[in-house]
Amino acid sequence: MGLFSKFKKSESEGVKKDVVQTPWNVLSRMEQLEEIAEMSNAKPVAIFKHSTRCGISRMVLKQFENSYSLTDNELKLYYLDLLNFRNISDEVGFKFQVIHQSPQLIVIKNGVAVASASHHNIRAEELQQFI
Repeated sequence: MGLFSKFKKSESEGVKKDVVQTPWNVLSRMEQLEEIAEMSNAKPVAIFKHSTRCGISRMVLKQFENSYSLTDNELKLYYLDLLNFRNISDEVGFKFQVIHQSPQLIVIKNGVAVASASHHNIRAEELQQFI
């Protein structure tokens, strides 16, 4: 019996949490936008536009990842680093008729944007309604 064994352990101690990996697909080529539009005819697609230099964007991304629960079969999820791919970010706005914001989540079905949220209005749980 060790010196600290008499202290009660919390319930979460020793229990390993299941970490679910967010099924990101990187959006880094302009040609992918046409593929996304076509793919959205079969299942919804979401694009998360992230600014890697913004603390708010980083916080929203982490919250999104922690609460994301859909599979790649239910929704195709794309990550766009808008600082490295600003031209693609601009084209997303033109193609899907959404005003640029960062961070931003855009949901596409049947080739058109059906929802867009930014900053603290981005909630992974709300994606379920598009399945």
